[in-house]
Formats: sequence, structure tokens, C-alpha cells
Amino acid sequence: MATATRRRAPIDEWVPLSDALVEIGITRATWYRWRDRGYGPEAKHTPTGRVRMRRSVLDAFLEELDAA
Repeated sequence: MATATRRRAPIDEWVPLSDALVEIGITRATWYRWRDRGYGPEAKHTPTGRVRMRRSVLDAFLEELDAA
């Protein structure tokens, strides 16, 4: 009898801010200016104070930039 295998959804990884900035092509100062104005992909702070964002959120933001 074969056992059924359950497929897992791909993990939506957390991207460090420094990596995201390289992908977007902006400086850290621009990032914080955008954040203060409510622009850019949503990011979260880890308990240690580091900034991370979901890969899916970053990809959606990049697609939005390409469409504009």
C-alpha cells in the first residue's frame, strides 16, 4: 500500500533589508525616506531589531515598479 505524501507550500522566505535594497536598486537612506512616506514594500522588525520583508511582498513591489 502506498502512503500518500503531502506537498508543502513553498516557504515564503524573509529577505534581509540589505538584499532587498540591492534588488530594488536604492540606498538605505532612500528606503527610510520611502518608509516615512508610506511607499515601498511592507517590512517587519525582528526581535533583534533587524528589518526583513517577505519574498512575495518584495516580488509584488518589483512587479509594480516594472508596470509603472
